[in-house]
Amino acid sequence: MERNAERMEHNGKRKRVAILATDGVERLELTEPRKALENAGMRPEVISPKGGEIQSYDHEKPSERITVDRLLEGSSPNDYDALVLPGGVRNPDVMRTIPAAVQFVRAFFDAGKPIAAICHGPWMLIEADIVGGMKLTSWSSLKRDLENAGAHWSDQQVVEDRWLLTSRKPDDLPVFCERMVTLFGRQRAEQEARTEAVTV
Repeated sequence: MERNAERMEHNGKRKRVAILATDGVERLELTEPRKALENAGMRPEVISPKGGEIQSYDHEKPSERITVDRLLEGSSPNDYDALVLPGGVRNPDVMRTIPAAVQFVRAFFDAGKPIAAICHGPWMLIEADIVGGMKLTSWSSLKRDLENAGAHWSDQQVVEDRWLLTSRKPDDLPVFCERMVTLFGRQRAEQEARTEAVTV
């Protein structure tokens, strides 16, 4: 893990990843990506419109309470290298009604920073108006919503299109987490290469 952490450091700083969530988040869709990011030497932070703790769920059953690292208010996408959008029906359904949350997601896309969304998380991508022409997947009930927004939906464990990674459900988490870590690491390397080319 220490070697991974060294690879993910840049100018002494660990790669920071925002996990945007609130009450109703599907527990495993937050905790498993967070664990994978930590194991890869990255620094995930749970960002939420509310402080303290958020209530996670195992499907429809309340599960553990998860500590919020930073409030959405006052958080800047500029401080992060990548973004994770976990699902759970209530979580993104509430978040997509909060303009600051939608703008937070849009800022990552506009900056070319990678976004990984699973299950109902792609609802936030629709609200941020970034799915048009993109290939992705989601929980099956979102298929029509995404297609109506101009996305190309397919029933696969994981779909990657440029810097957008999407997945269907908790059962897909092992593959999702592996591809997420790879994407986030690759994107950082590409950004560094572009920076070096400009400064040379």
